[in-house]
Amino acid sequence: MDLAVLTTLEYDKIRTMLVERAGSVAGKEIAAGLTPTNDRELVGRWLNETEEAVRIQTAAVQVPLGGSRDIRSIIKRAELGAILEPHEFLPVSSTLYTARRMKAFFTEWTDQTPGLCSLAEGIIALPGVEKAIEATVNEQGAIRDDASAELLHIRREIKQAQNRVKEKLNSILHSGEYQKYFQDVLVTMRGDRYVIPIKQECRQYFPGIVHDQSASGATVFIEPMAVVDINNAIKQLMAAEKHEIERILNALTSQIARVSFTIQNDTEILAKLDFIFAKARLALDMRGSKAVINDAGIVYLQKARHPLIAGDKVVPIDVWLGKEFNMLLITGPNTGGKTVTLKTVGLFALMTQAGLFIPAASGSEMPVFQNIFADIGDEQSIEQSLSTFSAHMTNLVRILSRVSENDLLLIDEIGAGTDPDEGAALAMAILEDLLADKVKTIATTHYSDLKAFAYSRHGIENACVEFDIQTLRPTYRLLIGLPGSSNAFAITKRLGLAESIIERAKQLVDKDYAEFETVLSNLESQKRTLSQQQEEVAALERQVAQIKETLMKEKEALTGKRTAILTKAQNDAAALVRQTRREAEVIINELKSQFASQDAKTRQNVIHQARTKLREQMNALHNLEEDAEPAVEVTADMLKPGMSVYVTTLKQNGTILAVGTNEATVQLGIMKMNVPFQNCRILPARNEEKKAGGKIINLSKTQETARQVDIRGMTVEEAEPIVDKYLDDAVLAGLKEVIVIHGKGTGALRKGIRSYLKEHPYVKEIRLGEAGEGGDGATVVSLR
Repeated sequence: MDLAVLTTLEYDKIRTMLVERAGSVAGKEIAAGLTPTNDRELVGRWLNETEEAVRIQTAAVQVPLGGSRDIRSIIKRAELGAILEPHEFLPVSSTLYTARRMKAFFTEWTDQTPGLCSLAEGIIALPGVEKAIEATVNEQGAIRDDASAELLHIRREIKQAQNRVKEKLNSILHSGEYQKYFQDVLVTMRGDRYVIPIKQECRQYFPGIVHDQSASGATVFIEPMAVVDINNAIKQLMAAEKHEIERILNALTSQIARVSFTIQNDTEILAKLDFIFAKARLALDMRGSKAVINDAGIVYLQKARHPLIAGDKVVPIDVWLGKEFNMLLITGPNTGGKTVTLKTVGLFALMTQAGLFIPAASGSEMPVFQNIFADIGDEQSIEQSLSTFSAHMTNLVRILSRVSENDLLLIDEIGAGTDPDEGAALAMAILEDLLADKVKTIATTHYSDLKAFAYSRHGIENACVEFDIQTLRPTYRLLIGLPGSSNAFAITKRLGLAESIIERAKQLVDKDYAEFETVLSNLESQKRTLSQQQEEVAALERQVAQIKETLMKEKEALTGKRTAILTKAQNDAAALVRQTRREAEVIINELKSQFASQDAKTRQNVIHQARTKLREQMNALHNLEEDAEPAVEVTADMLKPGMSVYVTTLKQNGTILAVGTNEATVQLGIMKMNVPFQNCRILPARNEEKKAGGKIINLSKTQETARQVDIRGMTVEEAEPIVDKYLDDAVLAGLKEVIVIHGKGTGALRKGIRSYLKEHPYVKEIRLGEAGEGGDGATVVSLR
């Protein structure tokens, strides 16, 4: 990889943004050293890691990485045999705790993030070391009293001795004999020994050892003879304490040194995870997406946004390269954003090959380039006495000697800085050479000759950055397939150049060139119009898709309703069969009692005949369609609105509402359906049905259906079909509220029939009867 391109394309700024999002020192170091690679497999793995981290971050899960610390120097000192200070164990403990939590965290993400889980599996938890540090050092970085039994014993003795000294000194301070000698009535310390401040002139009167004096000499600090022995004992105990602490720290340091390799491995994995999650945070902040890596050398960017331009100012562009053509020649005014297009493509290639997401629409594609070269910006060098042209050509010569088919080359203002004719000719020669080598190239230019050159060569495509002639401002949109004009006259006019000078310039310009620029302006205007039309078509397509989705949902709803109706019909038929069986058994029992006087054989024959007849009736019930009238081909002329028909596919009677070319609209209960003619059977007309208000109302039902039904004395199983049939009649009769009389009794019938009513499709709600409606012995039913 040509490292010079990293600065040219401002990749360093992206890397700085990544460093800012890392949480640990080691993670920031990895981010700061991130360099794009041309290893296809490595790029794929890096991108997958970023994708998995984005998946976790999007789930709003707190990743337990916060406790990781930079402990590399501490572990190195432990390996070299140095005894660590108490406070140095705290970051080690915190890091080990974080490593253990991260390992446990990824056990819940095995399926969603296999790559990161594989990385986290390399962590080796060291709970024993964690507990040892916790048992030795407190949260303030001091050795705990109970770090060892010996240390606890020593510190208790020190405390007791110190208390004895304080008691002795307090008694001296409150003694009337010595009050006149004290400079201050207090106890202080000098060199780990307790002393009392005495006036200089009284020192010979106060028995003790002088340890210090004040700066003015007016005060001396004397250790009273009464506490010398106790202070000596404290001194010895403190020496013993220091020795025990050194022993404890040495043992703990040795324990860490023995597992230093494991600790270093854990810290490296934590740093790598921190770095990966920094990439995820950058991706989310940029609203980036994972580029699809292809091996065909195709660049296909949709709604690409340069990441270093503010989100409210950047204009998304669409760029493609490597399929129909390998070279893109961008023309247009200097203010139009040609260089931004070059940098966007180049920077996206670097970011992709560094495992970063790119701020572009999902589905954008990028290849893995072997090298990325760029000649962008003013390369003039005063130190080397090079002009802009010479500097550019020096850089191009270096690039052309290294560039190959699998590389990406970006050239800004090719051939500029010298005589236009010579510069254009040189640019065409360079582009021809690159075209022959199949190098993926994007170049910008002002030269009109190059625009024509691109038209006449296969494998090169013109492009321009759109410029609005009306507002004299660039739109920054990239239009591929159309060269752009420089719009020099329009721009200079906007900048305030005198009109007379502009008109004279127009007279001096070559006629052919002027005509060419006019054609380009017209083409650009047509392209803009076509683009707007395409956007309108796309909007219409989205609307059609939404309508189609709505219709599909409505179709599914109708299918569900039809299924419910069929299910209810089947349940009704089953209930009717059960009722018929019960009635048949009653008849058979009556026959048994009537034929009691006859012989057994006669009785058995009569019963057998009755059951056979019943079986035939039940078979006929299950074969309604076969018992219907022979199928007659139905045509539009035979059907009229209001006519009764039998729909064979639904096994239901209905009424014709309208007749179409190949199908009729049929009212089936509360549902309307379009039914093909071949699925209709004409039924004999029924005088009792009358068309009124667009609905078919059964007048006889209206006249015959009572407002209440009495099911007292029945079982729940016997009452259900009767109530169900009654509700059907009530709905057909147009009743909105009816009463089911079930009586009080044991309450079993009331409870069962209410449960049945709550699930009934015709029932809106139920309530207890009022005083005039039967009270607890009746249930009032509101119908839909």
